[in-house]
Amino acid sequence: MKRYLLTLLSSVAAAIAADHLPNTKPLKLEGDLSAQMVSGINKFLTHKTDQAAERREVFWKRDYSSAAAYDKSVQTNRDHFRFCIGAVDKRLPIKSLEMVQTTEVSSMLHADNKLNIHVVRWQVFPGVHGEGIMLVPNQEIRARVVAVPDADQTPEQVTGLSDGLPPHAQFARRLAEAGCLVVVPVLIDRRDEWSGDKRVVFTNQTHREWIYRQSFQMGRHIIGYEVQKILSVIDWFTHENSKIPQPTPIGVAGYGEGGLLALYVGALDTRITSTLTSGYFNNRQHIWAEPIYRNVFGLLEQFGDAEIASLIGPRALVVEHSSVKQIDGPPKPRSGRRGGAAPGKISTPAYESVAAEFQRGRKLAGKTGGYWQIVKSGLAGSDNSLLQFLSGLGLKENKLQKPRKLKLKYTADVDARQERQVRELVDYTQQLLRYCEYERTNNFWKKLPPKKPADWPAQCDPHRKRMWEEVIGKFSPATMPINPRSRKILETDKWTGYDVVIDTWPDVFTWGILLLPKNIEAGEKRPVVVCQHGLEGVPMDTVTRDPKGAFRYYSGFAADLAERGFVVFSPHNPYRGRDLFRVLQRKANPLGKSLFSVIVGQHDRIIDWLETLPYVDKERIGFYGLSYGGKTAMRVPALVKRYCLSICSADFNEWVKKNVTVDARYSYMFTGEYEMFEYNLGHTFNYAEMGALIAPRPFMVERGHNDGVAPDEWVAYEYAKIRRLFGYLGIPEKTEIEFFNGPHKIHGVGTYKFLHRHLNWPEPAK
Repeated sequence: MKRYLLTLLSSVAAAIAADHLPNTKPLKLEGDLSAQMVSGINKFLTHKTDQAAERREVFWKRDYSSAAAYDKSVQTNRDHFRFCIGAVDKRLPIKSLEMVQTTEVSSMLHADNKLNIHVVRWQVFPGVHGEGIMLVPNQEIRARVVAVPDADQTPEQVTGLSDGLPPHAQFARRLAEAGCLVVVPVLIDRRDEWSGDKRVVFTNQTHREWIYRQSFQMGRHIIGYEVQKILSVIDWFTHENSKIPQPTPIGVAGYGEGGLLALYVGALDTRITSTLTSGYFNNRQHIWAEPIYRNVFGLLEQFGDAEIASLIGPRALVVEHSSVKQIDGPPKPRSGRRGGAAPGKISTPAYESVAAEFQRGRKLAGKTGGYWQIVKSGLAGSDNSLLQFLSGLGLKENKLQKPRKLKLKYTADVDARQERQVRELVDYTQQLLRYCEYERTNNFWKKLPPKKPADWPAQCDPHRKRMWEEVIGKFSPATMPINPRSRKILETDKWTGYDVVIDTWPDVFTWGILLLPKNIEAGEKRPVVVCQHGLEGVPMDTVTRDPKGAFRYYSGFAADLAERGFVVFSPHNPYRGRDLFRVLQRKANPLGKSLFSVIVGQHDRIIDWLETLPYVDKERIGFYGLSYGGKTAMRVPALVKRYCLSICSADFNEWVKKNVTVDARYSYMFTGEYEMFEYNLGHTFNYAEMGALIAPRPFMVERGHNDGVAPDEWVAYEYAKIRRLFGYLGIPEKTEIEFFNGPHKIHGVGTYKFLHRHLNWPEPAK
């Protein structure tokens, strides 16, 4: 036994004295480890994107025996697609469109011997209307069509009632002159001229990004909202068809953003006979580089454009390769506004790429595929593409009428109409925010009546699984050997610090600083505190004592805790590098994943390694994070049950409101953190629900009264639900909140006492 103790003593001493830790290789990586980590994760996600395309077919069970059987066999995929784009709300019934006129202005914009054009609108949801114009041919109606312009085109332009497009590109009017009743909806545009609340400073977000941000968190989407507006018109077309013995065919045609919507609507609604998508269709493997309002959570897991087209299957599809409006990013910030809008570009793809995706879609549709055509054009709405579209509707035309120019009776107030459309969607989304708490209550709290603390984790497991797999996104556990490498980088009279790197997945490593107290005795098992830095930070920030400098908010809490005798590990989370790390979120989202999908996997690997250390008590590994590290404190311990407690500092608040509200300057709606939004979080997990997944393990909130993250009232309101749960479980002593007079920082008073008490480690003598 004496020899054993001497061996342990010598191994601990060696760990303190050596240039690297025992049972690790020397760490030879040089340079910026943070940048290297972000770069590796980027490669990992690129590879996962390629893999998603290769394994997509496992989600499909196509039945090619007949057109009807095929449609039935892909309905599950169609329903999932509808969820992904947020087109989930029940539309109001519709029997007519409203012709908009006043005592001064008629709804009639134009009338001649060929067609009449009216201003129209229609109700989609309570308080939400579609608006646009309707073209009625002065002949028998041969078909009914929704013609969807690009986001930066007006209905008047694609109709020929205002300048902006040459006559042969005015596809809405040309379809009307071929005998189609045509409705042209207004889309939310790409301008940033929002005249909202003057109490806050707006960024250069486009109208589309403005709606995208708030709706994404609520399980909705700018795409889904506009799909619903189009589907409402299809509802009306169907109602009109019900009045006649021989129903007229229904079609949808669109260009640019309208081409996206036309493709999506055609895929969702089997009532549509023919679909024309122009200036959009392509391989979507680089969707992460497109504008953020095209970001669809989980899209690429099951759907490329070919798979979406395959949902059209037995019906007609025309893909037109045409030049698109070049988008190089959001508008530049104007005077009095700051930047912060997400980057993203649109350019005309190569025809070969479009054709390859089209052929892949046709192959997926198989023998049940309908009348499918691809057309190579210059401007959208070429004669050939329109004739093919009409053929898909069953209208055989040899040629279209010669383009002509119309005269407008009055000029539409485009700005006022756009503001109405934006405000309606803002108001609708903000109403979802106000009521989402009730859905969380019904789906979470009412299904989890508190019982014994020992039973609570098992009760929560289905919800934990849902959060991990459906909201955060779950990658498989680490696939690489741990392969720990280390080097000594710091030393004081009380502890020694080591850089440590361990492997997680191919191209992905986990890195942090281990602070090892020098007074560990032979055979002793110490508790561990994992100390997490915030946005744009690195592990050293948690160690550095700098009361007046840039690191003052961390208060050197990792060093403090090491001096108190805890083993401390300060990992690096890859939210560093501004747009460089935000690209990771953009790449992860289409896979149904997020930046925290990676971070959770890295923390799981950290515990794998910590549990191998002879001086670590694996039952006493706690978590303490500041700011973005506080966000980590809510998500990672909720999912990784091996963390025995969690402390959230300078972040805890009414998180869903923090992301979605447009009524407070605290909101992420007014900042550059465009990666913060998590799909449908509003209806699933706020911070109270995440805290419930941490229970019955100890949980604490540290909150400075002057912290600008959110007001105290938001923090206290959300925390009250957690306090009530711990009370119901009979363990109120396991949760605390400490308010202090101070800013966004580590206070290190009540939290240190909390750690000593719940990690069962004596406080130092005063």
